This record gives sequence, structure tokens and C-alpha cells, in this order.
Amino acid sequence: MSVEEQISHSDTVFAGRVLEVEASKEGYTNTKAVRFEVSEIWKGAEESQIIIFTGSGGGDCGISFTEGTEYLVYAQNSTMYGDKELLVTIMCDRTRPLIQAKEDLMILGEGKEPANIVNLEDDFNNRTENKRSEEVKKQTQPNEGEVGKVLQDKNTSKEFFIGLAAAVVVLFGIVIYFVRSKTRK
Repeated sequence: MSVEEQISHSDTVFAGRVLEVEASKEGYTNTKAVRFEVSEIWKGAEESQIIIFTGSGGGDCGISFTEGTEYLVYAQNSTMYGDKELLVTIMCDRTRPLIQAKEDLMILGEGKEPANIVNLEDDFNNRTENKRSEEVKKQTQPNEGEVGKVLQDKNTSKEFFIGLAAAVVVLFGIVIYFVRSKTRK
């Protein structure tokens, strides 16, 4: 895709330094949330920090971002990674380290500085903490179906032990009967 086509396809185009990269889970998909300190904007966002999402890697088109590295980012609003619309960039976009984006920068020309100074650290950390809490909760608390299965398993275990106890009593009775019958002879 050419630079011009990529700009047209993107909702946001900016240059910025990666502040944080965190694993995230959007819907049923593992993703990475990436918080940037924005230095220059060509399209879209006007804030000094922005959070974008990408796949976790492998076959999901995710980009491997490195903290502290500056990137030229092309991103679009997408539901690619779940039900919610997120600002997403993938491998097929022209997103790349800023040092490798000379052709793009020549075509883009001079961008503008962010108009709104923001700090999204709390939003970013809350988002990733909430996702982690949800995952821990899912892993430690059985869902309704599992609760029913656990209760059913307990009832099955109880029935098993009652049956086993009855069998032991019957067996004990048979042993006593034979022992008595042999001692009478």
C-alpha cells in the first residue's frame, strides 16, 4: 500500500515514542495495548498521549513494539480484536520504527504538535489491571455451569460413598453369617 493510500485508509497518523506495552484481552482475542507519547500528528488524534492496540504476535497480524522506540503509526478504528471499536494498527499497515520511515515522512511533510496535553498512564494501567483482574476472576471462580457440575459431582460422590458403605455392611453381614454357621457345626 502506498503512503497516500495508507493515509486515506487510516483514522490516525502520528509519530511517537512507546511508553508502555501490556498484554491485553479484548473479547476473545489476546492483544497488546501500547501507550505512546505523541510528538507529531498528521491525521486524527490531537492528544499528547494515545493508546493503540495490536495483536499479540504470530498469526494475528500484531506488531512487536519496543518501549522507548519512536514509531510512525498508521491506525484505524476497528472491531478486529473484539466487540468494542479500538484504535488498531497491524503488520499490513505502514507502521514502523521512525528511523525506517524516511519515505513516508517526505510524503507526509511537516505534522503538527499535539494540541491537548494528557497523561493516560492511569487509564492505561486501569485498563490492563482490570483485564488482569477479570482473567484472574475467571480462572479462580467457576461459572454457573461449573458450579452445577461441582454440586452434581459432590452429590455423585455422596451417593457413591453411601452405596459403598451399604456394600461394606452387607459384606460384613455375610462374613458374620458364614463365621457363625461354621462355628455351630
